[in-house]
Amino acid sequence: MRASQLFFPTLREVPADAEIISHKLLLRGGFIRKVAAGIYNYLPLGYKVIRKIEDIVRQELNDHGAQELLMPAIVPSELYKETGRWDLDVLFRLKDRGDRDYSIGFTHEEVVTDIVRRDVRSYRELPLNLYQIQTKGRDEARPRAGLVRGREFIMLDSYSFDRGHEDLARTYDRMYVAFSRVFARCGLQPLVVEADSGAIGGKENHEFMVLADSGEDTVLECTKCGYAANAERCSIGQRPLKKSDEAMLDAEVVDTPNARTIEQVSSMLKKSPKKFVKTLLYMAGDQTVAALVRGDRDLNESKLARFLDVKKIEMADAEAVERVTGAPVGFAGPVGLDGVRVVADSEIAGMVNCVVGANSADAHMINVNLDREFSVTEFADLRVADKGDPCDRCDGVFGVRRGMEVGHIFKLGEIYSEKMGAKFLDVDGIEKPFVMGCYGMGVSRTMAAVVEDSSDSDGMIWPIEIAPFEVVVMLLNNEDEAQCNAAMRMYEELQDAGVDVLLDEREERPGVKFKDADLMGVPIQIVAGKLASDGKLEIRLRRDKQKIEIGVDEAVQKVMDLRDGLYAELGERADAFTAKGGV
Repeated sequence: MRASQLFFPTLREVPADAEIISHKLLLRGGFIRKVAAGIYNYLPLGYKVIRKIEDIVRQELNDHGAQELLMPAIVPSELYKETGRWDLDVLFRLKDRGDRDYSIGFTHEEVVTDIVRRDVRSYRELPLNLYQIQTKGRDEARPRAGLVRGREFIMLDSYSFDRGHEDLARTYDRMYVAFSRVFARCGLQPLVVEADSGAIGGKENHEFMVLADSGEDTVLECTKCGYAANAERCSIGQRPLKKSDEAMLDAEVVDTPNARTIEQVSSMLKKSPKKFVKTLLYMAGDQTVAALVRGDRDLNESKLARFLDVKKIEMADAEAVERVTGAPVGFAGPVGLDGVRVVADSEIAGMVNCVVGANSADAHMINVNLDREFSVTEFADLRVADKGDPCDRCDGVFGVRRGMEVGHIFKLGEIYSEKMGAKFLDVDGIEKPFVMGCYGMGVSRTMAAVVEDSSDSDGMIWPIEIAPFEVVVMLLNNEDEAQCNAAMRMYEELQDAGVDVLLDEREERPGVKFKDADLMGVPIQIVAGKLASDGKLEIRLRRDKQKIEIGVDEAVQKVMDLRDGLYAELGERADAFTAKGGV
């Protein structure tokens, strides 16, 4: 490809709405352009990277026994209604001219299960793993950070069907290796963490997290044993709890006019948030539950739902809060909550002389104590894990890091197959539900994650296997015959050798060409400049900007050696995951 014919509209200024490194550089480099909030065009350079990532995905999944298909982007409501997911708030819904309901597919468990229940009858046809690479739509409330959280995005979604849970475990491990190899070949080394299953479901699942300051997820990692989990999932170790030896004081009600939040009341009463007990009211089906956490902690709603053994919980509305407590929102407390199930984070058991809502408008209680003024039905691990919390696998403590999710794999079990009546005839002649797994990878998000992980102040630094071009040849002076001859020779010989090469022969200043090559992030740069009159070229590696002067006759071989070395590095990383095996 010649740069003079390539559509890559670069920007010299950082767009005002660009938040993170990948968003800024992909816009500046002419890889993407915004259409609407969370919706982007992939320009030729960006789409080329996407297609290279897709090629890696296909190679690895095919090698691990998966088969590619393509399902519709528009899904009839009946399929989502079978599993109870039609009412999810992330769905883009639409109607046809016959007033029938549809949604843009946000994930395709129902569609693929419908395929399999129609056409797979016997255990002899298992295991089966079907995948697609497709554009998805999710009505994100707050799309942000370019391709990181979009309303339209490109995704790999794969679905496995097995006879039993042991077979699923083997499939799951194969997919773990396949995903790990894909990311390694893309130049990434994600941290694999335990995660919350969210709207997908299933009890065991893992996320692939690229550690980055710009990541939107909080990752807890034990500083001793290395156990890691998303903050939404992370279990906190339950050490023997020592109750404070502080003397209990007399409880009393104090006026806190218009002070509803912990921060407001803490400031008014001159007491630390650590002395507060937050009382949060939730609806779990028809049951009202009061959940208690320390004032400086956040309640983990996923943990609460799992503890209550319900699929979904919702914050009680203002009417329900007033009905239960007799007070408006902001003044709820655990004292006198008759007939309400009260569950508390285990940390509450060690607190004395607490500050709580008084269940009365504009009032709080101080010096409130457990088993004196209030009681708790059950204790559990309910809070969001934080730095310094104890690990539940060893005697270490957690450190906190930021992560960007690029992949998520789930052991679904029978939750979809049972709801949809998807069964097969097993070897014993009994009909059984398929045991399923699902495996999702953000293809467009992976492109952004690579930029977050591999860039500098001059631009992107692409790993060679997914770079828009492997090599760029820069002709610095179009009027110089020696430079023109050297550049054209390199361009043609590299093309003949099967190298993905860009020739920058534009009528631009050398400085512009150098800046664009660095911004674009092409791994190997060849400069046909003043040295050409002496029969020499300059070769540069984008990642470390090392320069090599070499004769024109030897240059192609040198480039091929450098190229092969860069591919070998990625291959060695991928092979390490194959040797490691599954989760």
